[in-house]
Amino acid sequence: MPNIRRKQHLGLIGMLLIAVSLAGLQLTAVTGRASPDTKNYLSYALSLSGESREEAGRQAIAYSCASGQHVSLSPVPWTNRKTVGESEEQCVRRLNDSVAYWSRHGNTSGMTAPFANQRFMAIFEARPGYPLFLVPFVAAFGITWGLWLAGLVIALAGSVCVLLTLRAAGASRRAGLAAQALYLALPTGTVAMNPLSDGLSLALGTAVVLGCVLLLRDRPRTDGESGTGGRTGAWAAAAGPRTGAALVAGGLVLMFFVRYSQAVLLAAALAGVLLLRAGWLRQKRRQFTPVLRAAGLCAGLTVCVYAGAHLLGWPMGEDSAQDLLTHHYQRPDLPNPWPEFFVQEGVFWSAWLRRQAASPILPVLLALSAWALLRRRSVVLPIALAAGAAGLLNQAGHPNLGQLYGFRLIVFLWLLPVLAIPLLLDRPSREPSPVPAQPEEVGGGQRDGTVAVAHQVREGA
Repeated sequence: MPNIRRKQHLGLIGMLLIAVSLAGLQLTAVTGRASPDTKNYLSYALSLSGESREEAGRQAIAYSCASGQHVSLSPVPWTNRKTVGESEEQCVRRLNDSVAYWSRHGNTSGMTAPFANQRFMAIFEARPGYPLFLVPFVAAFGITWGLWLAGLVIALAGSVCVLLTLRAAGASRRAGLAAQALYLALPTGTVAMNPLSDGLSLALGTAVVLGCVLLLRDRPRTDGESGTGGRTGAWAAAAGPRTGAALVAGGLVLMFFVRYSQAVLLAAALAGVLLLRAGWLRQKRRQFTPVLRAAGLCAGLTVCVYAGAHLLGWPMGEDSAQDLLTHHYQRPDLPNPWPEFFVQEGVFWSAWLRRQAASPILPVLLALSAWALLRRRSVVLPIALAAGAAGLLNQAGHPNLGQLYGFRLIVFLWLLPVLAIPLLLDRPSREPSPVPAQPEEVGGGQRDGTVAVAHQVREGA
């Protein structure tokens, strides 16, 4: 018992050390993270907190322009921040002129300040979840520290969900902690810390992934031999399908209000991959009903999320294509945007592949993930594949060359190495034979076959 408690404490200490390390490293860049879209979300949050639209816009401009003067000192390649291109005063003047121009040209309503035409700003009006999440942080700590703390909470929440996902699948403590560290060190952690809706959407996506694992997995052992001991492992072992269904449904519903397009793509990718998995299991004459039920749940949520966005009149796929091809609706719409859109797809992905060849960090990690797929059997792997597919689909919906060096639109693809590579730290599992073991002679007596099966499961854990 003392040894088990010591291991529990070690696991908790490991989680806390990773969290404290993240906070310490992120203190080197409390500001300097703002992107052009940050001011839109911030002005929305300030409007929700009671500021007038004009004052919310003024404060959002001040933060965005001040943030642009701080260049990242981090050598990590995916924490790329643009170098300063204009002074803070020039930035404030430019954005104030833009607000005045669009106010005179019809953008006089909404929660976000009129930084652009009303049709473009409607994209951010359709994402109220992230501004609402920011309100208590900004109200309690101010804009600069409030945005930083909100990002820290989002990053840590996603990392803990990743850890629990592997623990729920029966992976060892070291594999779970490795996944948490990878999540925070790779672009998933960078995107989570940036003041944009993508980080909160990613954190909710990890909760959905955890829910899918709880729906599909076999209950792991909760003793020290299986590696699922400890408080996190105990919760992962105790949680059942109802908890999993609640996480899947709740996560996707919340994602609907944060970034509904990503919610649709994640739910659809999970439904497709799980449906294929159920078909493969049925062909192998193995139990496929739980997988089919999970696929049905994700498919139903896909329909609900898409229908909800349509009923609310939020921008849909054709609006996104017109946004890309008309430079944020500043040129007339194309009668049929799709031929030109697919041309842009080819241009983007050819440039993206050249970029990966020049800096092959992601290809190397994906190759290690493929190795894990081939060498390990885990319920996590098909779900990780679906999450990665959702990232590719999201990027395909926005083939903007301006995002070629960014990671936020394709960030779900990075969940594949985060969830798969740590499994290589555990021994390959051996599935027990479905045929019951026969009683055997043991010193003149017999040993029941069920004991032998239990022994096989323990050895293969």
